[in-house]
Amino acid sequence: MEKIPVHKFILMGAVIGIGSLTLSYYGNPANTGICASCFLENVAGAIGLHNDVRMQYLRPEILGFVLGAFAFSLYRREFHAIGGSSPLLRFLIGILLIIGCSIFIGCPVKMVLKLAAGDISAIVGFVGLVAGVYIGLEFVENGFQLGVASPVPRANGFIIPGIMLFLLMLAIIDPSFIAKSTKGAAAQYAPFLLSLGIGLLVGGFAQHTQFCITGGIARIFLWGPREIMNCPRSTGLLISIASFFSFALVSSLLTGQFNFGLHGQPSSNESYGWAFLGMLMVGFGSVLIRGCPLRQLVAAGQGDNDAGVTVMGMLVGAAIVQNWQLGGTVAGTPISGQIAIIFGICLLFAIGLLNRKRGYGIAPEYQTGLD
Repeated sequence: MEKIPVHKFILMGAVIGIGSLTLSYYGNPANTGICASCFLENVAGAIGLHNDVRMQYLRPEILGFVLGAFAFSLYRREFHAIGGSSPLLRFLIGILLIIGCSIFIGCPVKMVLKLAAGDISAIVGFVGLVAGVYIGLEFVENGFQLGVASPVPRANGFIIPGIMLFLLMLAIIDPSFIAKSTKGAAAQYAPFLLSLGIGLLVGGFAQHTQFCITGGIARIFLWGPREIMNCPRSTGLLISIASFFSFALVSSLLTGQFNFGLHGQPSSNESYGWAFLGMLMVGFGSVLIRGCPLRQLVAAGQGDNDAGVTVMGMLVGAAIVQNWQLGGTVAGTPISGQIAIIFGICLLFAIGLLNRKRGYGIAPEYQTGLD
């Protein structure tokens, strides 16, 4: 892949930062302009995987992320059908990612949006995410690997974009069997074309820049001070994250969505310990499969079958969260969610330990793409 100019990383942050605040300004829930995990829970409800009447909407943003990445990767000739790297483990980790996000009430993208909107309770989630990334990298640097993906027939790469295109057609036709909330968070949404358009833009830019919040944090641990000192030569992901936060902060202030404080913030609660552990699980799992939930959606769009399996796992995880009532609420974290988070973290440790290859330092597949 060609070297990407710094201004494109800045533009990536601007697209997702301004785009997210525009969506929440025009109808999406507060601090939830874009949230991969929340929106997957909405999609799961829309297609009948759960019956929570407050979480059913075929979010065009999710469809846009995948289809935008698909279209842009074809245009850039960066669409490559690959797969075969421990798909079942990736499916399982995909489920755990969404459970972790539901405990925190949001994915890493929403975490940045919360911080940019003045929700200082989200700092707990950020610290948890960083801790999880560090733990995951400890396994990676001691030989953890899921195997290297290899080329597969090109038709395999069309499956996830094809499913998303089919769902987009259903969203447009709006048949009666597609559920749609009339109350709750899923009943709050921006105009369809605006949501789809911003989703396509975010997906396209994220495909080109490989945008990933956990990936950006991981680079600091991988390269230490050199990652910052070499700026802007090798800090594209960090630049995108800083740009994302900056543009989201300014947009929050300009649109009146900034509300600095600790208590009573939208999509938040005061179960700080569980929020910490939830994002720790997200950071840990994301490092093991090389990418946060948004990154998995985008990678699936550019033909990565392993990421596609993870997306399917995330969709199942979204249904489990709602059916088993695992997610955090304004009242706190339910007992079922507390059990799930402890079990999930233990499971990630088991996966990490059982998939180490003695004699390796940093796993070969993680060296790909590093400067």
